[in-house]
Amino acid sequence: MNIKTSRLTIKTFSPNMAQSVYENSQDDDTRRFVPDEVYDSVEEAHEAIEFLMSRYDSADGPFVYPIITNDGGKKIGYVQLCKLDDGAWEIGYHIAKSFTGKGYATEAVKAFLPVMAKKLNIKEVYGISLAENTASVRVFEKCGFTKIYQGPGNYQGKEVQIIKVSWKK
Repeated sequence: MNIKTSRLTIKTFSPNMAQSVYENSQDDDTRRFVPDEVYDSVEEAHEAIEFLMSRYDSADGPFVYPIITNDGGKKIGYVQLCKLDDGAWEIGYHIAKSFTGKGYATEAVKAFLPVMAKKLNIKEVYGISLAENTASVRVFEKCGFTKIYQGPGNYQGKEVQIIKVSWKK
C-alpha cells in the first residue's frame, strides 16, 4: 500500500513506527473517541503494529494503515477498514489531536476508500461515530457518506448516541 495525496502518504505499518503510535495514542481525543487504541507502552504499540502487519495478506483484515505527512514524515494517525460480524465493512480513522482541524482525515479517507473498495471488491462501507464527535461527522459528510441512522447505539461497548453513515461505490 502506498497512496499519495498532495500532503499525505498512506502506507503499510513498519515496526519502527511504535514510538509515534504510542505517542499519538496518548492524547485526550484518542482516550475519548477510540479508547481501545490507547497503548500503555511503546512495547504494547509494537505488539499492535505486529498484529496489524500480519493481517495485510488476509481476506478480512483489519486493514489499518498509518497516515504520514509528506513534509517531514510525521506519523499523524491512521485510516482503516474492518470487517464486521455480518460481513459488512466499516471505515475508521483517527488523527492525533495536535494535527486535527487541517483536513487530514478528509484527505486520507477520500484517497483510501476508492483504492480499498476496488482492492476488496466492496460496494458499500459504513461509518459509525459518536453523535457528539462533530469533526468526525463532518469528515463523513465531506467524503460522500449518507446518514442512515442517528440515535442510541453501541459504541466501544457503551450505549451512547451515535451516527451511522453509508458510502457506496
